[in-house]
Amino acid sequence: MDQYHGNFRGQVSKGTGGKRVKFSDKRLSQIGGTFTETKLHQKEEKKSARKIGGSKKTRIRKTQFVNVSIGNATKKAKITNVIKGNNPDYTRQNIITKGAIVQTDVGKVRITSRPGQNGSLSGIIVKE
Repeated sequence: MDQYHGNFRGQVSKGTGGKRVKFSDKRLSQIGGTFTETKLHQKEEKKSARKIGGSKKTRIRKTQFVNVSIGNATKKAKITNVIKGNNPDYTRQNIITKGAIVQTDVGKVRITSRPGQNGSLSGIIVKE
């Protein structure tokens, strides 16, 4: 489902008691895209989407690997499962989002990239 992210003032009335009126209607250009559920899977799958102006955006649908920053070096690590996500349902379904903590063969990694916006999945190692 597409989402509309508009202004919300939180107040129905002015300080004088007069009712606030809506400034403008929603427009089609203000509707956001659908949520890309990046799932942990053995097979890599990416999807290309058109942006405003005709440029392309690559979304990750399914992935198995993450680029991990360890100091100045970068290593490709295999993800085993999602430990902590933004939502308990995402953790249970192994959906990867920005800020999620995943278990890899290197150790625990926090995801720093946005897999639904970027075409790659990267993260940093979490100190235990």
